[in-house]
Amino acid sequence: MICRSALSRGSKLALGRQGARGFAAAASPKASYEPTTIAGVKVASRDDNGPTTRLAVVAKAGTRYEPLPGLTVGLEEFAYKAGWPLLFFNTNKRSALRITREAELLGGQLTAYHTREALVLQASFLREDLPYFTELLAEVVSQTRYTTHEFHEEVKDIIHQKQAKVDASAVALDAAHAVAFHSGLGAPLYPTPSTPIDSYLNEQAVADFAAAAYSKSNIAVVSDGASEHGLQKWIEPFFKTVPAQGSGSLNNVASKYHGGEQRISAVGQNSVVIAFPGASLGASSPETAVLAGLLGGESTIKWSPGFSLLSQAAAPGAQAKATNYAYSDAGLLAIQINGQSAAVKKTAEAAVKALKGVAESGVSQEVLVKAIAKAKFTLLSGSEVGGVGIVHAGANLIHGGSPLKVAETLKAFESVTGDKLKAAAKALLEGKASVASVGDLHVLPFAEDLGLQV
Repeated sequence: MICRSALSRGSKLALGRQGARGFAAAASPKASYEPTTIAGVKVASRDDNGPTTRLAVVAKAGTRYEPLPGLTVGLEEFAYKAGWPLLFFNTNKRSALRITREAELLGGQLTAYHTREALVLQASFLREDLPYFTELLAEVVSQTRYTTHEFHEEVKDIIHQKQAKVDASAVALDAAHAVAFHSGLGAPLYPTPSTPIDSYLNEQAVADFAAAAYSKSNIAVVSDGASEHGLQKWIEPFFKTVPAQGSGSLNNVASKYHGGEQRISAVGQNSVVIAFPGASLGASSPETAVLAGLLGGESTIKWSPGFSLLSQAAAPGAQAKATNYAYSDAGLLAIQINGQSAAVKKTAEAAVKALKGVAESGVSQEVLVKAIAKAKFTLLSGSEVGGVGIVHAGANLIHGGSPLKVAETLKAFESVTGDKLKAAAKALLEGKASVASVGDLHVLPFAEDLGLQV
């Protein structure tokens, strides 16, 4: 609890105003997504009656589900031509040029991206243009033409260009997932230059993957800023061409945590990931979110070292951050450290020492309050950002769950005590860690050097 006698006059006035308003920002977060089903399509929506709308199709086509390497990125690039703003590929009804011109005339923005579990096709537009963009997304899902010349002239080149840009931090995070989960979630988020995707990837393989993933059983439509009446009116006629079931099979291997260590030599960049089992989507594990807030990363207050353990542990020349990567049936709480090799080593040692300090001695009440507040802010800011909130809502739906209830989750954070946080840290250290090192392996530490079990 903050001691009021320690506050300046201005701080007291600000705190008084907050009390008078009943902490409205915290008590009244942006509405959670409400789930429903429209003509066999799973839908999640919320509406603040604003002038713009975000509409997305979230498909069960992330890298964990691809039967062959590279299919997720191939499907993503067929949906959206990277490097050509607003340009989708040809469909059976419209050319890419027509789609581009129409979307630009309406002021819309079209994007495609993927996670380990989902492929997201998203449109942002003026509220009154809901009919056009609902039809367009349904058309891309059900009527995209996977042609040979577009694959070789566009898709393949774009993928190779992106492969060349994969850096040490991405490789380390992929390696940590690989030792943690092996197959499924262990598949890399983006193929590295050494991945032989040419042996697996072609237009027919992408078309087959699309036929398996783009079905009503494997997609969800998520809307932020459209009325329920509008969604009911336009989703039913436009998505009727989407099949109820996919015509092929996805790689539906259940996740199992293993733990382990992987070391990859690289020149110029250094990255270490220290990871433990985390909280999955929809899991009631507020301690994990608060622990991630406690570990933190770079200070969020300029000219201040910050309260988080990693901001205090980071050596000059290194940056560290903790993140809980939540998936449908597993989670990975990861500490990632990037920078100069000696600084990365020193920071990794200090980070593990700090985590052991929590497991042995706990934290003060003041630090606990800060960690809970940080966890709340991370949740609320994430739910307000269209991409993060949409992909989480859609991922929950396509895996048989419900969108996150923000108010309930915030309340659960309040139940975290110092003893619970201490027990959570102790449980992580007593189990197997997943450690990945990329860079100068002569300097970067082994898991054993850090006192971790793998």
